[in-house]
Amino acid sequence: MESSETSVYGAALAGGSFDFMKFIKQPQTVLRILSWVFAIVVFATITAEGYVNPPDDFHVMCVFNKNDGACHYGMGIGIIAFLACVAFLMADIYLPMMSNAQERKHVVTADLVFSGAWTFLWFVCFCLLANQWANTADTKGIATDAVHAIIAFSFFSIATWGALTYFALMKFRQGVGELAQNLAESPPDHTSEYPTSYVPPDHNSSYPASNYPSFPSSRSDIYQQPSFTPKQEPMGGSDYQPPAY
Repeated sequence: MESSETSVYGAALAGGSFDFMKFIKQPQTVLRILSWVFAIVVFATITAEGYVNPPDDFHVMCVFNKNDGACHYGMGIGIIAFLACVAFLMADIYLPMMSNAQERKHVVTADLVFSGAWTFLWFVCFCLLANQWANTADTKGIATDAVHAIIAFSFFSIATWGALTYFALMKFRQGVGELAQNLAESPPDHTSEYPTSYVPPDHNSSYPASNYPSFPSSRSDIYQQPSFTPKQEPMGGSDYQPPAY
């Protein structure tokens, strides 16, 4: 079964060497790197420019309509996305070296579920930050360029994570289809006592001569009638005549 599992879930060269140039040119790798960069921009910009200190207050406040929840949400989504991109990049490197189809299935399924979830969460983040910024009345002392960058890269993250979800879904479907095909085309069991073409003879029909070994013709004479058969003598002597009535 191991040989039939080496070409499913995007791992056609299971156990082979890692090709860095081929890996870095894959669309999925490019999308992960872009998602990683976008996540850094979002949470790093919120950390650096997302809070201001009003003149009449000693406490810092979020630039998005003084809603600390909006800043915390954007930072949390960005940090988790940053860590997830690193983890899935490592998984993409290790995936072609896996020889077990079930392990590959778990990795691809996790990628599909997480990418789909973070596509939705980035959409919520973009809508939340854009709405709170539109409702912000006092923009004095706020770096508007940084705010616009946070909102823009939140939107870009929706596109990259949506594309990652699509690629993960295609890989999952391809893996399921290839696994089913490999199971259907599995080789016959050569350890069986009888060949695969053997069919038990039917007493009501003749067995095909091509599948049944013919008996040697040199021994056919053992079934012939013996050339000498002793003559049986009648009982009571040879001059016995039956009585006439």
